[in-house]
Amino acid sequence: MMVRPTDNQARLAATLRQSIMRLNRSLRRARPISELTPSQLSALTSLDLAGALTPRELADTERVQPPTMTKVIAKLEELGLVQRTPHPTDGRQVILATTETARSLLGDNQRARDAWLAERLAELTADEREALSKAAELLERIARS
Repeated sequence: MMVRPTDNQARLAATLRQSIMRLNRSLRRARPISELTPSQLSALTSLDLAGALTPRELADTERVQPPTMTKVIAKLEELGLVQRTPHPTDGRQVILATTETARSLLGDNQRARDAWLAERLAELTADEREALSKAAELLERIARS
């Protein structure tokens, strides 16, 4: 049975969505300048989190068509950020994995965004940071449901 949200819950949902989107944009701007597009960086991050994927699995994860992912993979491979290995059971396929260079680049991006956010958090009061700590736990719970 679906529960209908109240007007207050709907307003809160809209406010949270807008705030999260603005924060996400700010975090993207805080990353170091690189030649990677947002879609290339997203694919690289997904691949790094998964450990290894086929090109089709990566396309599915990123919710793009395989031909689009083929172009993204080609650029990442050209930059030395992705390596291909033969699939262990299907000779027609390959497995993609991030390189050490990619993991270093992703680490640099994460540290830059974390530093930007830490600076913003330092501007808040201790009570505000505590409230955000609790909110982060709730947002994580919502994201996992």
